[in-house]
Amino acid sequence: MVQEQASMPDSMQGRTNSGADYQLDIQIRDATPADQAVIVDFNSRLAEETEGKSLDQSLIRRGVTALLADATKGRYLLAVIDNEAVGQIMVTYEWSDWRNGMFWWIGSVYVSAKHRRSGIFSSMFRHVQSLVEADPEACGIRLYVENRNRRAQDTYRNLGMTEPGYKVMEWVRTHAGNCRVNTE
Repeated sequence: MVQEQASMPDSMQGRTNSGADYQLDIQIRDATPADQAVIVDFNSRLAEETEGKSLDQSLIRRGVTALLADATKGRYLLAVIDNEAVGQIMVTYEWSDWRNGMFWWIGSVYVSAKHRRSGIFSSMFRHVQSLVEADPEACGIRLYVENRNRRAQDTYRNLGMTEPGYKVMEWVRTHAGNCRVNTE
């Protein structure tokens, strides 16, 4: 587990979103199967808040369980304050033959409403960066972001991310064994 002090904008120093003074002591740790319920909850909130979608809880639960049980699929990292999970980030992997290395994709990024704009995401991102820099096969971090989510895009740019000139496109099987499209 890694412990970090969050660096916050001057306007946020020493106060929460409610204005109360505080000392932000964030721990970043790998999620375990015991964290399944909070990850399912965070993923549900994320879909509702960012895309207005209500996801199938049973499907999310199976997806989270599968990732937690198989490190080759990826990993979840949790941001924890006072033993309470307040944020999450999922990391999955993509091999790049052009670079002979692995890109780490971050997704399912969620920070609880009362802890937003207080350095939680930046702490999680910096932690992932340090893991990438320590892994000789890792060559970088990628993510996808909603086109309309300008606040998130600004945050990512402020952390040094750039737009590489690609658009994400997909084709999804609607009935592929365990894989199913979540509908509203």
